[in-house]
Amino acid sequence: MPIKSGMHPKSPGILPAVNQRKHALFELGQCVCTPTLLKHFQNNGVDPGHYLRQHSFGLWGDVPAEDARENDLSVVNGYRVLSAYSVAGIKFWIITEKDRSLTTLLTPSEY
Repeated sequence: MPIKSGMHPKSPGILPAVNQRKHALFELGQCVCTPTLLKHFQNNGVDPGHYLRQHSFGLWGDVPAEDARENDLSVVNGYRVLSAYSVAGIKFWIITEKDRSLTTLLTPSEY
């Protein structure tokens, strides 16, 4: 089922176009971060809240286009979503579980 962009976000199966995403598309639940990544953020003065907002707005970061489309479908259908970002030389993921109870920030090697 293709997702139509640019339509009202409350319509079933439809998300706004990426450049029109002004609000969170889903709840994050409890947010947790691995100790290694948290220390990296602290050492580099990085606010992980910025990346959590990007993630919840459906701005998936450094994922291939097909993974971004899959994330959009996952938001519509209530599945798990994954964003990928890089900061200060470290790549990390943000994963929100399908029941929206938990969002985890971690490096790929910690998965």
